[in-house]
Amino acid sequence: MSVAATTFAVFAASQVGTPGPANMALLATGARFGFRAALPFVAGVALGKQLVIWPVGFGLMQLADSAPWVFETLKWISAAYIIWLAWKVANLRLGPSDHAAKAPGFAAGLIVHPLNPKAWAMIVAGFTGFVAPGTDPLIATATIAAILLATQVLLHPLWTLAGDRIARTLAGTRAEPYLMYTLAGLTVASVLFVLFGGGT
Repeated sequence: MSVAATTFAVFAASQVGTPGPANMALLATGARFGFRAALPFVAGVALGKQLVIWPVGFGLMQLADSAPWVFETLKWISAAYIIWLAWKVANLRLGPSDHAAKAPGFAAGLIVHPLNPKAWAMIVAGFTGFVAPGTDPLIATATIAAILLATQVLLHPLWTLAGDRIARTLAGTRAEPYLMYTLAGLTVASVLFVLFGGGT
């Protein structure tokens, strides 16, 4: 009766470190506003996943069994939100040309994972695939939560820093709009893969 913490940590790193809606949002935010300005958003994104982990750990999956339409509806609402974000990314331009624009803050980051279908799939997979039957819910949830938070603290800033470095190279060049279109396209592709490809 335990959590397979080591193997879950490997799984978590593979999921948190690969492209998905949250990482695309981090990359685009770092590119548009710079690494330092994006840090409150990064912190919100990292902590926002906890808003999913704890309810799932303490029985939300039972709701999925009794009312699956709730999760199906949430999945499509989430997908629509992420695709809307992608549209905004496609129309962003890098650099400080718009002085009125401010980087999204901590609160904006908090809602990214609750509206991210990849995050839900990852968390559900964690509880169903790496937690032994009969494990105390508090121990299981705390372990899953701690591993995911540690992984995000390490990897989310790297995506944001990558966006910042890309922007320094491409801002103001002919390649700039194509970069933003690519980021938006990857974001949409990641959502479609989760919805239709069975990925996490």
